[in-house]
Amino acid sequence: MEKINLPCGIDNFEKLRTSGCYYIDKTGFICELLNETFSVNLITRPRRFGKTLAMSMLAEFFDIRKDSRSLFEGLEISREGELCEKWMNQQPVLFLTLKDIDGAGFSDAYDMIQFTIASLCEEHRYLLDSERVSDTDKKRFLRLIEQAGGKNDVKTALFVLTRMMKAHYGKDVILLVDEYDVPLAKSSDHGYYEEMLDIIKSFLGMAWKSNPALQFAVVTGCLRIAKESIFTGANNFITNSVSDEHYEKCFGFTEEEVGTLLEASGLSGHLPEMRRWYDGYRFGSAEVYCPWDVVNHVRALQKNENARPGNYWRDTSHNNIIRRFIDVKSNAVNGKFETLLAGGTIREQIVEDLNYDNANSSEDYLWSILYLTGYLTRAEAEKEELPDGRERFEPYMELQIPNEEVKTIFADTVKEWFTDTVEKTDRSAFFREWWNGEADRLTNEITDILFDTISYFDYREDYYHAFMAGLFSGAGYEVQSNSEQGRGRADLLITDRRNKRALIIEVKRVSKEELMEQACRDALAQIAEQEYARSFRREGYETILCYGASFWKKSCLLKVERCYPQP
Repeated sequence: MEKINLPCGIDNFEKLRTSGCYYIDKTGFICELLNETFSVNLITRPRRFGKTLAMSMLAEFFDIRKDSRSLFEGLEISREGELCEKWMNQQPVLFLTLKDIDGAGFSDAYDMIQFTIASLCEEHRYLLDSERVSDTDKKRFLRLIEQAGGKNDVKTALFVLTRMMKAHYGKDVILLVDEYDVPLAKSSDHGYYEEMLDIIKSFLGMAWKSNPALQFAVVTGCLRIAKESIFTGANNFITNSVSDEHYEKCFGFTEEEVGTLLEASGLSGHLPEMRRWYDGYRFGSAEVYCPWDVVNHVRALQKNENARPGNYWRDTSHNNIIRRFIDVKSNAVNGKFETLLAGGTIREQIVEDLNYDNANSSEDYLWSILYLTGYLTRAEAEKEELPDGRERFEPYMELQIPNEEVKTIFADTVKEWFTDTVEKTDRSAFFREWWNGEADRLTNEITDILFDTISYFDYREDYYHAFMAGLFSGAGYEVQSNSEQGRGRADLLITDRRNKRALIIEVKRVSKEELMEQACRDALAQIAEQEYARSFRREGYETILCYGASFWKKSCLLKVERCYPQP
């Protein structure tokens, strides 16, 4: 195995290229971009698909302050001699990212915006010495760099900076805004959405709406925020989402690119597991891998070739999107989640112009956000032919979970939701029924709970096992799974040491409803034959109840025997 230098966590193009890191060439994006005519180009992709690195690459290519020929030497774009002569390092560039704008309250987030603007001004401090820049704009600039300006200074900051840069260079400015919608997503989570919207709408909107200093703007994010009119009024505004074929291979890795990376690392045999865990995203007509996952897993395999695929895409704050939708009280939504988790597809209408704050207003928004943020992908390209022979995607799409990694995120989120829901419920009467051996009453109650719960393993036995353990979570009992007892391993042991009592539960899954009764008897016989209760008797437990539990889809049947003392 050959160890290669992987750019794990590096999203700065210059650093990546000067550090000798392995680089999958995405510079063709520059040529594709310049082949379109636009004033504002919004490109939306899920997180961790290389948006920031791509924007850093654009900044290095266009920035008039730099000489970037060595960075792009040997790459695809270097073969475009005429284009490079016209554009490489020929324009003033203003590049900022909003991905770090966050705060528990609006005041904290606003401070972060001011700091981001101040840092941007610090990068362009040379403008204070320019004889071509007006004194009035220099005064505004000083207030921004000292974080002493008011809200009006913040709202007009990008407009003023582009005006100052055009005055200094005598050329129109290229504006690059990375992760423009992060402040709105964070503010929606923390409850100050309207306040943040008021700032962002002017801060960004003024920069590209009839701005005489603007050459063009490239903007990246996860969603297209339309309702708030952030882009309304922008001249020649175009948008490219995961549904569009433009730039379809510019973000994410193709299978050919992943195969080449694995071959260079001496890890070609791991392609099938890579495909199962990290492939499956469809951008336009191209199927791509998540680059963050691929790089991290190759890095893990270089340390240990037996490393198992990990969940690198997991992020608590973003995974709250799934949790928020699971909390929607809808049997239809729950049923569709179960279909997805079982490997099936659902057909839903996709709305691409939306916002974070109305995510729960309809089911269409729910599935649209999961699709646009990468938790779901198009199962197959469905196209409608237009009169001129062109094709376009239908608003209704067959959606599926893209890969094993995202499936585990869904499953884990459902488990956490179930545990939280159960722990908030008064279960005192429910537990009394267990200790009193009221199997018939428990059968009905558990069946009802199953109908209200999302199955995350297509009714496999380990799903029912985890489900039963979850019923006792956070209740003060000791819960053991697959614990060695007697001559075998009991599925579940629930112990109440203070009252010297225990429950032994053996779980069985059946393929037909009529087999449930026999499965319960088999479970009770297994408890007796394997002597699961023996250690409890030795330890002085005064009450031991044995339950045989059988499951078929969303139906439960319980049978009980008192193991000790004997009835």
